[in-house]
Amino acid sequence: MGAERYPPPWFSVAPMMELTDNHYRTLARLISKHAWLYTEMLAAETIVYQAGNLDRFLAYGPEQHPIVLQIGGNNLENLAKATQLAAPYGYDEINFNCGCPSPKVAGHGCFGVRLMLDPKFVAEAMCVIAANTNVPVSVKCRIGVDDHDSYNELCDFIYKVSSQSPTRHFIIHSRKALLNGISPADNRKIPPLKYEYYYALLRDFPDLQFTINGGINSIEEVNEARTEGAHGVMLGRAAYSNPWQILGLVDSAVYGAPLRSITRRQVLEQYQVYGDSVVGMYGGLKPSMRDVVKPLLGLFHANPGNGPWKRKVDAAFKHCTTIKSLFEETLVAIPDWVLDSPITEVPSGSTDKFSKAKSLLPPPYTRNGKEQ
Repeated sequence: MGAERYPPPWFSVAPMMELTDNHYRTLARLISKHAWLYTEMLAAETIVYQAGNLDRFLAYGPEQHPIVLQIGGNNLENLAKATQLAAPYGYDEINFNCGCPSPKVAGHGCFGVRLMLDPKFVAEAMCVIAANTNVPVSVKCRIGVDDHDSYNELCDFIYKVSSQSPTRHFIIHSRKALLNGISPADNRKIPPLKYEYYYALLRDFPDLQFTINGGINSIEEVNEARTEGAHGVMLGRAAYSNPWQILGLVDSAVYGAPLRSITRRQVLEQYQVYGDSVVGMYGGLKPSMRDVVKPLLGLFHANPGNGPWKRKVDAAFKHCTTIKSLFEETLVAIPDWVLDSPITEVPSGSTDKFSKAKSLLPPPYTRNGKEQ
C-alpha cells in the first residue's frame, strides 16, 4: 500500500507552513508527476478539535499522490486520534515534525525541534502513530538544538528513535536550530550547514533511509547529492519560489522520465479550472482569490514580464471575482514566448558542496563507548 505504488522519494518538497497548502500542491503536481509532496505541518490538536470539519484541513485531489501528511504535537493521545482521523484520507506516509524552530511551536508549543531533546518521547510518539496507520512513518528533524549539536548526540537521537519504534526514514535538515528567539527565517540562515553529519549518518546507520534537506537550491545540486550517496533530497523555498525551473526538471533529471512538453500556459489553463472551483468553497471568502493565486507568483521567476505581472495581479485582486478573469486581465504582461515555451533540459554543470562534505566526516558513532 501507500508508498510502494510510487517511485521512491528521491526528490521531495518540504513541508512549509502557510506555503505547501492544497493550492501549491495542485500546482506542483501539474508540473511534476513524480516529486513527493508534503502537507504543511498540522498540529494533532487541530485535527482532533476540527473533527467535524476535516476536509478543510486534510482533503486533497487524488492526483497529488505520492503525498505525505506531516503532523506535530506532544500529546500521545491526540497524536493517536489525529492519525486515526487522517487514515481515511489515504496519505502515503505520515511524518512527525521534530524540526520546526518557530517560537510558537518549539517555544510555547513545546514540540517541533524541541522534541529532539526527548528521543524517548519521540520513539513513543512514532509507535503510537504507526499503530494507528497502515502506511510508513518518518521523522523530520534538525542535526541538533542549541548546544546539543554534536554528531554523537544526533546519532543518539537517531539510534533511540529507530531502535524503539518502527521509524526507518529520517529527513535531516542539515542545520541545528537555535531556540533563543530568532525567527524561523534566521534559523534557515544563521546556523551553518553541516552536510558531513548527513553523510556520516549514511555510514553509521546503513539499515535506515535518510533524506537530505537544507540549502539545496537547484536540480544540479539534487543530482550531486544523490551521486554522492544521498537516498533522497528535499527542497523547500527553492521549489516554492521557482517551481517551473525546479519541479519542471524533476521527472526527467531525477527520475529519468521523458522531458514533458507542457507549457506554463497549459499549466495555468488547468490551474484556472481548479482555482475557480475552490474559491470561497468554505463559505465567505475562504479560500480567497489571493490564497489560490499565491502559489503562482513564482511561476515566471526571472522571466521577462514577471514584475509587471505581479503588480497587475495585486491590482486585479480588488475587483476580479474569478481566476479566469484575473488571468485574462494580467497575463498580457507576460510575453507569449514565455507562456508557450516548454520545459528545457537541466543545464550542465555541477558543484562540489557534497563531495567536500564527505571529506569532513566526523568519527564513527560511538554509544556507551562502543563503536556502532
